[in-house]
Amino acid sequence: PGDSGLLTLKGLQQIQQADVVIYDRLVSPEIMALVRRDATRLFVGKQAGHHCVPQEAINSLLLEQAQQGKRVVRLKGGDPFIFGRGGEELEALAGAGIAFSVVPGITAASGCSAYSGIPLTHRDHAQSVRLVTGHTRQEGALDWSCLAAAGQTLVFYMGLSQAATIQQQLQQHGMPADTPVALVENGTTVQQRVISGTLAQLAALATQAVSPTLIIVGDVVSLRPQLNWFHSRDDATPASH
Repeated sequence: PGDSGLLTLKGLQQIQQADVVIYDRLVSPEIMALVRRDATRLFVGKQAGHHCVPQEAINSLLLEQAQQGKRVVRLKGGDPFIFGRGGEELEALAGAGIAFSVVPGITAASGCSAYSGIPLTHRDHAQSVRLVTGHTRQEGALDWSCLAAAGQTLVFYMGLSQAATIQQQLQQHGMPADTPVALVENGTTVQQRVISGTLAQLAALATQAVSPTLIIVGDVVSLRPQLNWFHSRDDATPASH
């Protein structure tokens, strides 16, 4: 998820053997520099509110390149099976009878929390962790009463534009307003910035961050001042209540 050093050995082997690399916006230049020099690079990045290439077109591109007999790598930031479209893309390949393999990556929740000094679980603070998408196909699809329960850590992917809703729903369903939160912007990179505060401040904090940003909610965030080891940019000042 950003830091080229977090690329797995198997991931490195695959991109160095590829004839074609189809990659996303969150794949760093440092990782792209490791791609075989004569490989074709095809950018299909997405960003909030703007899809450069529709998903159906990406699926077609994968099929088109593979059907030409080329060795194709679909390179994603993080893990393709955690709030990526990996499953959907593989359905298209499977339907066309194209053989494939999957190389799991370090997902953003793990990478961003580790580089922020925030353990996702801790015996004294959180006995479980929930990975939640900020975008759902149906309104109200999330079980907010379960998400607001104590003893767990919540990690919202792509939740920046929904921060006000996340704050409102969690508080309405019983999560204390002083629950610690952290917004991790450009996680694991030298541009990483962490904005810390409380649940009551979440909507205001979100206005200070830009995509890609991960939202971590839970008591484990309180450990950050003691456990933070990765210093890149200064932390932002929390917004006032």
